[in-house]
Amino acid sequence: MNHSVSRREMLAAGAAVAVTGLATAQEKKPIMNNRIKHSICSWCFTSAGEKWSLDKLCEVTKELGVTSVEIVTPDQFGSLTKHGLTCAISSNTMPGVFKTGFNNTKYHDELVERTSKVIDGCAEFGCKSVIAFSGYKWKNPNDPKSGEISLAEGAENCVKGLKRLAVHAEKKGVTVCIEHLNTRDDSHPMKGHPGYQGDDLDWLAKIVRDVGSPRVKLLFDIYHVQIMHGDVIRRLEQCKDIIGHIHTAGNPGRGELDDTQEINYPPIMKKLLAIKYEGFVGQEFIPTRDPKAGLIEALRVCDV
Repeated sequence: MNHSVSRREMLAAGAAVAVTGLATAQEKKPIMNNRIKHSICSWCFTSAGEKWSLDKLCEVTKELGVTSVEIVTPDQFGSLTKHGLTCAISSNTMPGVFKTGFNNTKYHDELVERTSKVIDGCAEFGCKSVIAFSGYKWKNPNDPKSGEISLAEGAENCVKGLKRLAVHAEKKGVTVCIEHLNTRDDSHPMKGHPGYQGDDLDWLAKIVRDVGSPRVKLLFDIYHVQIMHGDVIRRLEQCKDIIGHIHTAGNPGRGELDDTQEINYPPIMKKLLAIKYEGFVGQEFIPTRDPKAGLIEALRVCDV
């Protein structure tokens, strides 16, 4: 029997080893291209799904090569510092943040005061953004029978309140990002927000432009935009000058970014690069299975 190995066979064997090695490396490292700045939303993994501790989430975040854990308050920044992480966007400390927003003037004083303190904490830590909301459309946000704040009045109130807050935000170099949310999904308190006034992207975008501050921008949540409007790529183009932050999740259900949901994320990520979006993309899906596996999958899908 001839035990000699031809040069072709040796090259083929070497190529097979190289391919296997590359596959193993890709298994361990979901982020290969480093063109998208990834972030992970804390609430999805610390108050839903597996209910990890914040420290556990930070450990997983760092292991996956992600640099930010977001939607945490300034009193939690210490945990991020311990793990060498940043925060792409901070949470707000206002009770009932979705309901009590800038569309209602009776909340302006408290909103400006509380959010200003969050801005101070962000500036000290190095967090560049803080989240904000329009509020619910009812005069008493807990009572739909209390009468509605009209869209015109709600917009006027939002502009007025955000202009007040923008003065402090500009001084501190922190951007206030007001979020568009869907009102169609009533299956879960974090999958949809029936009653939220800022469910129309055009309405919210006009508010941001009317405020006219470089420190007041739009939080473009792809999941919510898909539910209320669709046409995500065109809308990214239309809003490219005012986008301050991006969120993701699968639709329907706000689950993983897998092949059971309808949003085609790679072209959307490529659009973000095309419009020269330089901010973070926050993974904000509610895990329905192993959360780490879901994160790895989401990071790979968005790693264009």
